[in-house]
Amino acid sequence: MGDALSREAVNIEALRFLRWKDDRQLAALPLGRRGLEEFGAPYYTLHRADLHRVLRDQLPEETLQLGAACAGVKEPGDRGVHLALADGSVSEADVAVGADGIHSTVRTVLAGDAPHYTGHVIYRGLIDAGKLPASFDEPVVRVWMGPGRHVVAYPVEAGRRFYFGAIAQLPHWHAPEWTVPADRPTMTAPYGDWSPAVRQMMETAHEITSWALFDRPMLPSWPGRHITLIGDAAHSMLPFMAQAANQAVEDAIVLAACLRTARAKNHAQALRRYEQLRQPRIDRIHRLSRANADTFHLADGPRQQARDASLPARWTTQNLRWLYGYDAGHLDRRKVAP
Repeated sequence: MGDALSREAVNIEALRFLRWKDDRQLAALPLGRRGLEEFGAPYYTLHRADLHRVLRDQLPEETLQLGAACAGVKEPGDRGVHLALADGSVSEADVAVGADGIHSTVRTVLAGDAPHYTGHVIYRGLIDAGKLPASFDEPVVRVWMGPGRHVVAYPVEAGRRFYFGAIAQLPHWHAPEWTVPADRPTMTAPYGDWSPAVRQMMETAHEITSWALFDRPMLPSWPGRHITLIGDAAHSMLPFMAQAANQAVEDAIVLAACLRTARAKNHAQALRRYEQLRQPRIDRIHRLSRANADTFHLADGPRQQARDASLPARWTTQNLRWLYGYDAGHLDRRKVAP
C-alpha cells in the first residue's frame, strides 16, 4: 500500500514537544530521512478515513459486506463459529476476529468486563491549511504539554488540512453517546492562557467533536478456540502514545501470518501463538500510554521541570527503535509457527 499511502499522507520530519504557554521547544525527535534510516519506514500522518479507503481498495469487491452488524457470537464445539447478525441472519466461519473497537460485541464472549470512563475527553477538529499562519506548513507533529491537559496537532490529507486533538479533564460524561458535536466555548475555556498558536487552531477549526476517553483492562488471555480479538477490542489504548491504530494494523499482520503457517489448520493453536507474539509488546505500550496521562499533564513545578529536563534524552531514535522499528511483516517464521 506504500504508493497509495504516500499520496494521502504527510511524511513527518520531526515530533516536537512544546511548552504549553509560550511554544518553547522542550525536545524533538528527528524523523524524515533520519527516521527512514533508523526505522526502515517513514513516519506518516493521515486522516483515518483515507487509511480506511486505502485498505478497502486492496480488497476484492465481494470481500467487504456492509450493513451486517454483529449482534452475537457462539462457538459450538469444534465446528468454528456462528455469527448472529442484527438483521436476524446467521453466518458461519472457521474463525471470527473481533475488530469492533472498545465497545466490542465479540469481546463479550471472552471477557465479562466493560469500558470505563477515564475522566478525560478529547476535542478533535480539522482546519483548512490556508487558514493558518505559514509556520504551520512545516511537516511536523506538535505536542503542547501543560497543567492537566495537552494538545497534539499535525497535517493530514497530503497537507491540505490540519488536525488537532486537545485532551482535557472532565470528571463526568453524561451524553448517551461517546462522541458528540463539541461546543466551542466549552472547548476553548480551559486553554484561555495557552499559546496563541493553540488558541488560534481552536478558534479556526471546523467539524469540532468531543470524544469521551474510555479504557478497559488488559486481558491476561484473549483468544477462544475459534475467536480472537485485534485492536481496541483486544487492548484499548488511551491516545497518549499515538499507537492504537498502529497496533491494530500490527495485530492484523501477525494474526494473518499465524493463520497462514502450515500448521494453522489447528486454528486454536494459531490463535494462541498470535496472542503469545503480541501480548508482551501490547502490555508495554498499554502501560506507557496510561503513564503518559500523568506525565503529559504535570502542573508547573519540580516534577514538571524534571520531566522537561529528561525529555531530550528519552525521545531519541535509539530509545524508540523498539517502538517505531518493529516490523510485524518480517517476523521470523520459526517464531510465527505454533
